[in-house]
Amino acid sequence: MPWTKTNYPVSMKNLPVKVRTKAIEIANAMLKEHPKMDEGEIIATATKNAKGVTDKKEISALNKLSV
Repeated sequence: MPWTKTNYPVSMKNLPVKVRTKAIEIANAMLKEHPKMDEGEIIATATKNAKGVTDKKEISALNKLSV
């Protein structure tokens, strides 16, 4: 079942909006590519990856401000 900004897994409810939005995007892509994969595993992987992506973007943005 694809997730949206208003309909997402309970485990994502306390994530910052940017991270949750990216996690939903990643989870939906994984769900499409791997339809037989366990949804719990998809959610966990997407959340972990979203945190990494948003952290890297924020670090990059801060580095640009410092220059």
